Amino acid sequence: MIVDMHAHTAMSDGTLSPQDLADFMGERKVEVFSISDHDTLAAYGNFVPPPGSQVVPAIEINTTWRGNEVHVLGYDVPLEDSPVTELLAYNREQRRVRAETMVERLRQAGHQITLEDVLRESGGALAIGRPHVAKALVRLGLTESVATAFRDMIGGGKAGYVPQLYTTPEHAIEKIAEAGGIPVLAHPGRLKDRILVDELVPHGLRGLEVFYPLHDEADTREFRETAKRYGLVMTAGMDFHDIRYHTKGVGMEVDSEDLKPFFELVKVAV
Repeated sequence: MIVDMHAHTAMSDGTLSPQDLADFMGERKVEVFSISDHDTLAAYGNFVPPPGSQVVPAIEINTTWRGNEVHVLGYDVPLEDSPVTELLAYNREQRRVRAETMVERLRQAGHQITLEDVLRESGGALAIGRPHVAKALVRLGLTESVATAFRDMIGGGKAGYVPQLYTTPEHAIEKIAEAGGIPVLAHPGRLKDRILVDELVPHGLRGLEVFYPLHDEADTREFRETAKRYGLVMTAGMDFHDIRYHTKGVGMEVDSEDLKPFFELVKVAV
């Protein structure tokens, strides 16, 4: 079956509107999907799913663990006030403070950029991120591309770099579970230290994003075994943001049996 439980809209750091992303899912014949914007659920209520598709409400919460950024997906979370709401407000405020500090440091380094330039690139997004700063730098002619912006200006050790100060993954997992949602660790293959999986299970981690475009066969095999060892469900997602950088688009084909335990948790019939 074709699914995609991880995708982003312009409500965070994607480029498509919620409706355009939902339509894209329809074009790719995605049967079950989630919009999992960073630190906001604002996409929900702003799109109509394609006929025949099923939608699982989701969010991606940015967290900080030992100086590293870790993303926790929350599935089937309430769209109204819940234990997750306060956590999201905290993260969004940290995002704005980080953007302000990045702009200040870039200006100190001689680059003529303002917070207004960054907010213009965000298009009203509730969750401001480094990609918005990068896009502003490109638009202002201060660098060639988003990739060079990260490499030369706002990546680790560069003039505009500011470390993230989000909530912890343990706290995010606990709040998602408290809200009645299913906490899943996003793209574990991108972790700098995979021991984190072992540490998060006792805090209520329920799943792993085993199927992911940047996971090679060895990664997929390892995370499948890890999921089995801890009794975690497996999920699949493309992590789509922008067709210019995510050329494979949305939707991936996965054996329905692999995702059946997850779908049972979120009450999706397949």
